Amino acid sequence: MGKRIGVLALQGSVEEHLAALARLDGVAPVPVRTARDLKRLDGLILPGGESTTISLLLRIFEMAEPLTRRIASGMPVWGTCAGMILLAKEIDGEPPHYPFMDMRVRRNAYGRQLGSFHATLSIPGLSADPVACVFIRAPWVEKVWGEAEILAEVDGRIVAVRQGALLATAFHPELTADEAVHSAFVAMC
Repeated sequence: MGKRIGVLALQGSVEEHLAALARLDGVAPVPVRTARDLKRLDGLILPGGESTTISLLLRIFEMAEPLTRRIASGMPVWGTCAGMILLAKEIDGEPPHYPFMDMRVRRNAYGRQLGSFHATLSIPGLSADPVACVFIRAPWVEKVWGEAEILAEVDGRIVAVRQGALLATAFHPELTADEAVHSAFVAMC
């Protein structure tokens, strides 16, 4: 059956992550819509979307506490874009949602939709080859501390961080054909 990798399926780029996971050997992608879905996962992706909306939906669907418990118990979690914001201990201008990563994040740091862009990044901690990345109204990390490790930067701005079993990226690799980051996350699981 393979590793059961969930994608939080409440809002955001869910289908794209599920499709990327489905292309990998030994992975069983799981759309996560209920607290029950969280129980038997080997890892979870918090997709891009709108962080405040995702946080609200987690509370409405009574998934906030079960998610907090699973993260605290060591389940590997990867947050992309909005997911990065959800995992940050500090968010510029608002309280944190699921404060597990030692980082301060600025929402929509790259501006409006017109500020979206593509980049190819070297991310030695995740891939031996350069990684294709799509930034859409992306956040960036203003600072890290403690156990957080910077994995990648764009023009001096931190865009990928790892802390133990947690991974956060400001970009959307699920919107490219490059499966390197998905493969690296599955290996973390």
